[in-house]
Amino acid sequence: MAAPGVAAVAVTGTWIAVLVTAGGCYALKLAGLAVPARWLDHPRAQRFAALVPVALLAGLVAVQATARGRALTADPAVLAGLGAAVAALLLRAPFLIVIVAAAGTAAGLRALGAG
Repeated sequence: MAAPGVAAVAVTGTWIAVLVTAGGCYALKLAGLAVPARWLDHPRAQRFAALVPVALLAGLVAVQATARGRALTADPAVLAGLGAAVAALLLRAPFLIVIVAAAGTAAGLRALGAG
């Protein structure tokens, strides 16, 4: 029971999940700061730190380009846009040009009725 003049606040499962997640994020950040410098200077750790973001981003792109909900799809416009982005990256184009090439290719194909 709340004290007189104080409104009772219901703690829901959502708020508990938010607070637990925030605590977990803080603990993970603290653990990262507590790692000894000699571990971080190891060549294997540096290679891992350099390659993990690339692998995660590649996986995200693959899933977003080929999945709709729980189904795999082959949208020709999206796949062509992804191909255009890969080609622009291989030509070492600036990131903005890569995005414009991918979006322009996908939009152009959609305007022509593909996808």
